[in-house]
Amino acid sequence: MSWEIALLIYGVIVILCLLAGIEIGVAMALVGIVGVSFVSGSQLWPTFGDIIWNTTNTFTLVSIPLFVLMGEIILRSGLSRRFYAGISHLLAPFPGGLAHSNILGCAVFSALAGSSMATAMTVGTVAVPEMRKRGYNDALTLGTLTGGGCLGILIPPSIPIIVYASIVQESVVDLFIAGIVPGLLLAFLFMVYVAMVSLLRPEMAPRAPERPSMAVIIGGLGDTIPVALLILAIVGGMYFGVVTPTEAAAFGCLLATLVALLYRDLTLASFRAALRNSVLTSCVVLFITISAQILSFAITTSGIGRGIADVLAHAGVGPLLFFCLLFLLYLVIGMFLDGLSIMLLTVPILYPSMIAAGFDGIWIGIVLVVFIELGALTPPMGLNLFAVKSIVPETSLGKIGMASLPFALIIAGFGFLLYAFPEIVLFLPNMMRAH
Repeated sequence: MSWEIALLIYGVIVILCLLAGIEIGVAMALVGIVGVSFVSGSQLWPTFGDIIWNTTNTFTLVSIPLFVLMGEIILRSGLSRRFYAGISHLLAPFPGGLAHSNILGCAVFSALAGSSMATAMTVGTVAVPEMRKRGYNDALTLGTLTGGGCLGILIPPSIPIIVYASIVQESVVDLFIAGIVPGLLLAFLFMVYVAMVSLLRPEMAPRAPERPSMAVIIGGLGDTIPVALLILAIVGGMYFGVVTPTEAAAFGCLLATLVALLYRDLTLASFRAALRNSVLTSCVVLFITISAQILSFAITTSGIGRGIADVLAHAGVGPLLFFCLLFLLYLVIGMFLDGLSIMLLTVPILYPSMIAAGFDGIWIGIVLVVFIELGALTPPMGLNLFAVKSIVPETSLGKIGMASLPFALIIAGFGFLLYAFPEIVLFLPNMMRAH
């Protein structure tokens, strides 16, 4: 069977499964099993057991449940509330003060929690009533929550980056370090937009009636320090080679628990809920990852990845056109699938083609994360839109989508900025390797 026919069959099966309401993880596993059976009958079926064992036995993936647990502890203790209050005091003097707090708060906590949806709901529950009380326009409030939540899968630690590294065998540490500058730069661009809107349209974000006192600012700074030190300890430990990503995740869990106990904000009930949610989230991620590895094996045995790479190599498609096609592909897929599923479904097929086009493996990972960030804001599947909708049920999904549109456009433009200046991604990893 040729790779073209195999690709057609795989695509038809996936579409039929999704239209039938079958979960994406089950669909990927089913396509993989059918694909391998078409190529070699039942001869390679024992390999499925090896795939499951090797996937679940990967040391790198152990970091996922640990990072999820760390984030759950932070979100369910008082640390998240303290951090948000602290940055709101620090940013109050700037145009659009509380809107900036949404962006930074969502960015930090979605990175630590591994879920932009959970973060948008957590921060939004505190932010929406306060911002409405102060006269902020809902368009700005809701947009900063959905847009800020996207940043978390780019700023380390990031579950999609860990999964990408396990698929293509790139260094998790290099990818984490590569995400720092793009993540901070994208957050800065969001904040520039908020400041411009606040200055040009003061009715969108009224200025605080009075500047906070020095005592309030110092108190706010103190509330941000524990979370800031936690992030620095995790990223710094990996950057200097003191800990592996998995060890950093375990260390982060320990630090988050100790700090939460120190503030006396972590109850037994909240800790139990954190453990329960961590298990549920980790099981979902692991099941989808195993299914994706089965599909990846089918794609390899059928020669689809190699065939697409050869076609593109002989078609004379330039890097810019290839990048534009890639952007359009992820834009469309992002309307119907969640980010992790997109990563697991497309990377095994497209990665050989992207490498053949001359792109760096680390750079590819960060750019794909930016693309799936965009998917979190595009209806009908935009998960961040539904997360915010759950906070403000009286607001239509269309209005939330329009509030998110400026941030979606910034993300789209940022993807092309990374194409024009790849050193934004590669600067820190190259510097780390030099030392």
